[in-house]
Amino acid sequence: MTYRCPADDSRAPVESLAWHCPTCGGPWDLDFAPSSPVPLKSLAGRVNSLWRYEEALPLAGAAATLTLGEGRTPLIPLTDTVSAKLDFLMPTLSFKDRGAVMLAELARRLGPDRVGRVVADSSGNAGTAIAAYCARAALPCTVYVPESTSPKKTEQIRAHGTHVALVPGDREAAAVAARAAADEPGTFYASHVHNPYFLHGTKTYVYELWEDLGGRLPDAVVVPVGNGTLLLGAALAIAELHTQGLIDSRPALIAVQAEAVSPLATAFHAGAADLSDDTPTRPTPPTLAEGIAIPRPPRAPQILRAVRESGGTFLTVTEDQIRAAQLDLAGRGLFVESTGVACWAAMSARPPQEGHTAVVPLCGAGAKTGLAPQ
Repeated sequence: MTYRCPADDSRAPVESLAWHCPTCGGPWDLDFAPSSPVPLKSLAGRVNSLWRYEEALPLAGAAATLTLGEGRTPLIPLTDTVSAKLDFLMPTLSFKDRGAVMLAELARRLGPDRVGRVVADSSGNAGTAIAAYCARAALPCTVYVPESTSPKKTEQIRAHGTHVALVPGDREAAAVAARAAADEPGTFYASHVHNPYFLHGTKTYVYELWEDLGGRLPDAVVVPVGNGTLLLGAALAIAELHTQGLIDSRPALIAVQAEAVSPLATAFHAGAADLSDDTPTRPTPPTLAEGIAIPRPPRAPQILRAVRESGGTFLTVTEDQIRAAQLDLAGRGLFVESTGVACWAAMSARPPQEGHTAVVPLCGAGAKTGLAPQ
């Protein structure tokens, strides 16, 4: 397997520590195809984590060495047509565990002679996940976060023995600081944006839906989008399942952004293939959905293309809708952080067409941030 740039086809070995394309600076894809179709009827006897889909994963055999039991989260109905996947029940309380375990296992396999330390940047959830799995793998780690990050999230990162580097400014400032550190020799950049192994972890979200629904998928897969790691992982899984004849048709991808920070939704509805040059580089105004407040996601062209090719669309939600959705879910027994309720807010305002089904992810636990302020 090799890293491949989707923009200019530059390549690098996965054994290298090159975290981006040397030609254009963009994120890598991974030249990988499943070894064989995932056997639905044989899954019941396998390990009860995302590693059960071993044919579809680029790091086989890791379940025996590096796992916290990630994946296999419950799928429950919210209405007759909308179900929720409870990814906030992951070991570190967010869906980011799906990708973090892949990055930590990759860094572990590269070995201490090559990897002296791991660095990451995050608004909180990815950082806590990377910290936990680096602790599991006995890898030294530093996570760069904006100084405004929830104290509960930074406390969780520190609890795993990871150094927290508080960066003045916003999410983009934290990313810039981490990328500077990533260029130092012997540093593995556990980037949930640039490293494609993360996407091959998040794609297990859809493999689980396929398994839980008996070999089919809903009509629409609804996902919150900031950097697009869950959406692009979902697109990967859907393409693999369809190519292997395991599903007859592809569901629509419905991408959700906060109205306050919605560069992708704006570009999508303008018919653009990428963000415009005048797209702001800083999120303004702020939003309760801090985890998806990404003004210029590096994989923007891939995200826009994936939604269009699926026949899906972009929806946006207001701050009032986010607050209402969080309280509504709490009233149903589900305490979810404000970013993680965005998709339910969107489906509450715009339910599926009659006879159609949709699944929303509840991506992060409310205990990480508390209730959204009124």
